[in-house]
Amino acid sequence: MQHYTAEDITKMANDENVEFICLMFTDINGIIKNVEVPISQLDKVLANKITFDGSSIDGFTRIEESDMLLHPDLSTWLIFPWGEEHGKVARLICDIYETDGTPFAGDPRVNLKRIIKKMQDMGYSHFNIGPEPEFFLFNTDEQGNPTLHLNDDGSYFDFSPVDLGVNVRKDIVLGLEKMGFEVEASHHEVAPGQQEIDFKYQDALSAADSIETFKLVVKTIARKHGLFATFMPKPVQGINGSGMHINMSLFNGDTNIFDTKDDMLSDTAKEFMSGVLKHARALTAVNNPTVNSYKRLVPGYEAPTYIAWSSKNRSPLIRVPAATGKAKRIEMRSVDPTTNPYLAIACILDAGLDGVKSNYDLMPEVKDNIYEMSEDKRREEGIVDLPSTLHNALKALRKDEYVQQSLGKELTNSLFAAKNAEWARYQQTVSQWERDTYMSQY
Repeated sequence: MQHYTAEDITKMANDENVEFICLMFTDINGIIKNVEVPISQLDKVLANKITFDGSSIDGFTRIEESDMLLHPDLSTWLIFPWGEEHGKVARLICDIYETDGTPFAGDPRVNLKRIIKKMQDMGYSHFNIGPEPEFFLFNTDEQGNPTLHLNDDGSYFDFSPVDLGVNVRKDIVLGLEKMGFEVEASHHEVAPGQQEIDFKYQDALSAADSIETFKLVVKTIARKHGLFATFMPKPVQGINGSGMHINMSLFNGDTNIFDTKDDMLSDTAKEFMSGVLKHARALTAVNNPTVNSYKRLVPGYEAPTYIAWSSKNRSPLIRVPAATGKAKRIEMRSVDPTTNPYLAIACILDAGLDGVKSNYDLMPEVKDNIYEMSEDKRREEGIVDLPSTLHNALKALRKDEYVQQSLGKELTNSLFAAKNAEWARYQQTVSQWERDTYMSQY
């Protein structure tokens, strides 16, 4: 994370001939919002004096208390590697403040900072996150709208010419590196048209910022190639969906609290994992927040559907990768890229901290393939299912007061309002599958 002063920002803007500044933040759904101002307003930006109407943003505020302030985080300054035809465009990610100068509790980024402070008060310096976001590339029609035709028929780790997404990925990687990302790998995923780009682990707040920026870069550069990128978890039935596995570890300074001298998981790591597993059903409402998310979380497509952990196979919710030292970590495999990363990381971290404080009994490691177990065997092992629909996930969240506290009252109410409305719209929609199945039969 860079640490810039207002003077640094002013100098960089002048040296790079920046003409516009995007002041970015996210709504309850993790959708990037943006107030763009000309460079002439830079002093006003740096003085935290840019206002906007919060009543127009999903999950933010009621119309009678709509005025809100944008407080830019100067460490998030970067210049986009595109758009120079109208002058260079820079970006600052902002926290949302009330007009009385207090942080807005309904801002997902502000809430993540609250949970990070809780972690620090418990004696840990940072929570490292390594995301693995997947996405699909679709061809577009003559008007630039997405079609249902994937851009290639490639598969896992395929190479050109089968992998037609390679040039797009290269341009995305180059764009990310120009913006300061440290990209570790990029490759074709299992499904046709499916891609993955992994970037180096970062502290929790920087990782959430990077995930949002990554989505913007992917979509923008795909468009330049005449393609449409989507992070929708299951855009095509019958093939693997897109997830965003979250690798995580607690640190104190340079020490990885999850590691031990014999390279086993530390007691703290096991306690942390016990908390995540205990709250897993409620966390699903945050980590998999769309109706479509649950079309991915089904058996047969490499996505987890059961609450368990293992170091030996990839069927459980949590995997312990073979790694040592600073790379020692646990991997939560259910998360998908439609999640709001600020909410997901905050809730996962807080659930783990609950495990550290409460020292819940950690269920035994599952070494067998859960998909091949009978229902009786799973019950005997204490393995329960993840919620199978958004509706069931919301019911699990309603029962889990701890995860609600991780979100805070404002965000909890906003999430329930938004997602209950989404589920209601889905229930009222008559699908083509229903017509094909029932119209002629009855």
